[in-house]
Amino acid sequence: MADTTLYKDKKARQAFIARSKEIFEGIKGELEGQEGVVAIEPESGDYFVGQTLGAANDAAFARHPDGWVYFVRPDDPEAAIMLVTW
Repeated sequence: MADTTLYKDKKARQAFIARSKEIFEGIKGELEGQEGVVAIEPESGDYFVGQTLGAANDAAFARHPDGWVYFVRPDDPEAAIMLVTW
């Protein structure tokens, strides 16, 4: 089971989101024109692209089971959320 401290600790949560957005900015050019969802694991810098949230999650879960990831839509970066892979 994932550690909920990251979600409960406001500073840690903000740092997680900031790092995730930084990674997203770095890969945004590669994702241009793609639809779907990107799952970003900011500690490793790993990211996974899927046509759906579930597909992106499955790819992230395979490498980071029960880890926190930042899900974002390349075509709408405001549509983002941090969740534990499931």
